[in-house]
Amino acid sequence: VTERLRLLRNRPLQEFRFAYSLTSLPVKATLLSGDLVLRDCLIAGSLGPYDSAGELLEDVVAVQRQMLSELVHAGCRYVQVDAPNYTLWVDDSARAQAEAHGESQEQSLTRAIDADNAVALSVDTVTTGIHLCRGNRQSTWHRRGGYERIAEQAFTTLAHDRFLLEYDSERSGAFEPLRFVPADKVVVLGLISSKSPVLESADDLKRRIGEAARYVPLERLALSPQCGFASTIRGNVLSQEDQWRKLELMLEVARDVWG
Repeated sequence: VTERLRLLRNRPLQEFRFAYSLTSLPVKATLLSGDLVLRDCLIAGSLGPYDSAGELLEDVVAVQRQMLSELVHAGCRYVQVDAPNYTLWVDDSARAQAEAHGESQEQSLTRAIDADNAVALSVDTVTTGIHLCRGNRQSTWHRRGGYERIAEQAFTTLAHDRFLLEYDSERSGAFEPLRFVPADKVVVLGLISSKSPVLESADDLKRRIGEAARYVPLERLALSPQCGFASTIRGNVLSQEDQWRKLELMLEVARDVWG
């Protein structure tokens, strides 16, 4: 970090305008979790003006609020925050490393939640979502563990309208942590893998949706891939045809379950 952060180019806005020009359907824009940006910056030893991570995070939030305001002005009505940083605390190895560096789960999650809420609550005319995953690069993953360790603190205090949750493998744990989801939130179940070309079974997907409905009513559930098909420029190890087959399956199951 060599100088104070400021917005030079709103790339999500550029991407939104491009996609918006091609369709009459709603277009979702995405931002990074502020805490995730913070974790990619080296404060100690930097030449810039920040004496603490908190100071830097304040500017990250300010920049993201500006980005979101410009997106809303351009017509965007659905913004998603991508926040793989939250699952650091569900993985035993990552958790141990963080604690060895003096971090605590409660303080770290509080910092992340406060920053993401400050962005989400800056506008009231859009639907906001937050996506929690465990890594998605060339069909690999970085963390494992269910949501139980973070569910109560995260689900009950995040201000976002929708929680998009990775649930495509045993690494994500069971659905019991969904009991902490407030009654005004929608849970988007990421049951379809974006990492593997193997096509899921429609019956298995419906069964798992039914299991999740024990904790969140069916009318507040939705279905999606567990993460993006190309979260990084190298994408994942499956073809475009594989991707379309999975999206078609998703729509088929959604029609059968929700009409």
